[in-house]
Amino acid sequence: MAAEPQDLESDYAGAGFGGGLEPGKRPALVLVDMVMAYLDPASPLYAQGEAALEAAVRLADAARTAGIPVILTNVEYRDGSEGGMFFRKVPGLKNFMAGSPLGAFPEALTPQPSDRVLTKFYPSAFFGTALAPMLVAEGIDTLLIGGYSTSGCVRATALDALCHGFVPLVVADACADRAPGPHEGNLFDIRAKIGEVVDLEAALAVIAGR
Repeated sequence: MAAEPQDLESDYAGAGFGGGLEPGKRPALVLVDMVMAYLDPASPLYAQGEAALEAAVRLADAARTAGIPVILTNVEYRDGSEGGMFFRKVPGLKNFMAGSPLGAFPEALTPQPSDRVLTKFYPSAFFGTALAPMLVAEGIDTLLIGGYSTSGCVRATALDALCHGFVPLVVADACADRAPGPHEGNLFDIRAKIGEVVDLEAALAVIAGR
């Protein structure tokens, strides 16, 4: 019999999920697809991401000050073929065709000269990009992850971070989704099976080396 919602924590723990991961010594900040498609109320992909953007800006400012790498991802298609089956499955990705204003970063998160911008075609920031070798070359062992959406590209990036041997720390305050259910459900699942879910203050403490 499935567990009642209030019993999920103990049910998952009893099954052996939810082991702890400790941050390493060399973190990086990855902000996934924090672009206007999820911030413009007129966009069909709007995810009510304003509060998450404010948290992400604080994280990015702190990371730059601390000399910690800041990596921003975006999505851009020329004709959609780059996205393969993903582009077919999610017709909403047509909002990320080259030149679309919905693919632009918001002014508050304009990439700075020290930031790295990676363009991706699939959910994970790792898939088809140079992210993993770039992080390995710099000795990164921990990723603070925020972005849009929690149930999609954030989750996919966290899972691939784990699979590549990095400690994923998903910053709940810096993530957003179309609805509370997918957002909270995926944070629960990430915490149980993929990485750690932390709040903004805990993430700032990691950046500060505390």
